[in-house]
Amino acid sequence: MRYEACPACLSPSFHAYKKGSFSASRLNQDQIKITDSQYGETWDLSICVDCGHIFANPSPSAEYLFSLYNLIEDPLYEEEAAGRSKNFLRILSFLEKVAPEKGPLFDVGAATGILLRLAERGGWQPDGIEPSSWAVRTAKEKYRLLIREGYFERAPLPENHYSAVTMIDFIEHTPLPYEALKKACQVLQPAGILALVTPDIHSLAARMAGRKWWHLRPAHLSFFSRSSLATLLGRAGFSIFHERRYSWTFSAHYLVSRRPLLRMFLENPSLATFLKRIPLKLVLGDSFEIYARKVKTG
Repeated sequence: MRYEACPACLSPSFHAYKKGSFSASRLNQDQIKITDSQYGETWDLSICVDCGHIFANPSPSAEYLFSLYNLIEDPLYEEEAAGRSKNFLRILSFLEKVAPEKGPLFDVGAATGILLRLAERGGWQPDGIEPSSWAVRTAKEKYRLLIREGYFERAPLPENHYSAVTMIDFIEHTPLPYEALKKACQVLQPAGILALVTPDIHSLAARMAGRKWWHLRPAHLSFFSRSSLATLLGRAGFSIFHERRYSWTFSAHYLVSRRPLLRMFLENPSLATFLKRIPLKLVLGDSFEIYARKVKTG
């Protein structure tokens, strides 16, 4: 699909930003899984003159992407459950303070249900959706969570129902960002809260890493600016009330596995086991963590 207007602000004024190094003919499910490490691989990117939004143009269609996400199996994601739990607990802790009530919580792109398991333990009513059959099955077998299988923009969901919706590293994966946020607005209760995390390509860390920035990957179709996020959220019926920078906790083993030149060290079983026990917090400041309140139906 080729855009005739900016997906964030609808401006017709955009131009080429970066020539891609990746073609659709090479795309498969392994290249869009969460733990893919093809850093620097991008589609042809355009940039909006008015809001600074950067987006894949042309982009694979939502239906085609869903067919690939449905096939993903990503055991390495689940191996990092301890670190990912620390990331998600920070978000859930903030939501407890600002949501209208600790009621139904919907996680978009729920993966294996790590966030939803924590939410359930914290007193929320967990619900969510995930396109990967493997991830949905893993959530049921490991955490006894029933996650919907499908893609959010087309899923039949109750309106005005959820206290909170979480989109953690999701919005950059969809070619339909407005449709996704409009859907979130529709399913939230009046004054319900959206928690959204997405990469910031204009951050210092992104500029310093250049083409090897870890968010330049085949799975990422959009890179938002602060302006384009505010515009898109406003169009969908939200008002931003809080913003901070996201941080990650991973094991040393996982971070070493991301770099081809370092993977040889993991061939030593004792060293590999030792590295899995070392948690490292990455405070790179290269992702937005946005909280927005529903202000209208959307």
